[in-house]
Amino acid sequence: MKAWELEKCIDEFGTDIYRFCMKLCMDKANAEDLYQQTFLNALESDIELDWEQNPKALFFSFAYNLWKSEQRKNTRRSNLVPCVNLDNENENLISSEENIEENIFRQELIAETKQIIEKLPEKIRIPLTLHYLFEQPVDEIAKEIKKPPGTVKSRLFKGRSLIKKRLEELGYGKQ
Repeated sequence: MKAWELEKCIDEFGTDIYRFCMKLCMDKANAEDLYQQTFLNALESDIELDWEQNPKALFFSFAYNLWKSEQRKNTRRSNLVPCVNLDNENENLISSEENIEENIFRQELIAETKQIIEKLPEKIRIPLTLHYLFEQPVDEIAKEIKKPPGTVKSRLFKGRSLIKKRLEELGYGKQ
């Protein structure tokens, strides 16, 4: 890939790739490393971008594959020495136009939903993140995770069901 193509890609959808990296890593420092490694791998690759296709999906694939590789490496390492992540500084900003009670309720709901999603198995969490956060179509997600579209659809359904069930257990959605 040429440097000017990479620069154009960073300008066009670098923010989306960074947000995806944040959702995968759930840690700012690791997400920044993954983001940089994603574009570095793209620059070092011999792939020629086809702007008629969706080049953004290529970068999602790079990021996902790098993250998955890192997860495998960390799993092997954790068998030797367990690791603990103590940094948890992700906060949500909510507009001040609404009343305080609605803000607090919405903030709690967002925090609970985020925790539920973080606890979902990877095979369900990744399609949910790609589909709902980055608005990727099912077919592209299927290509990226190398699974049939039907599998992606069932994982999306399962993820929605698990989130709904857990939120109902916590008392949300009941009037």
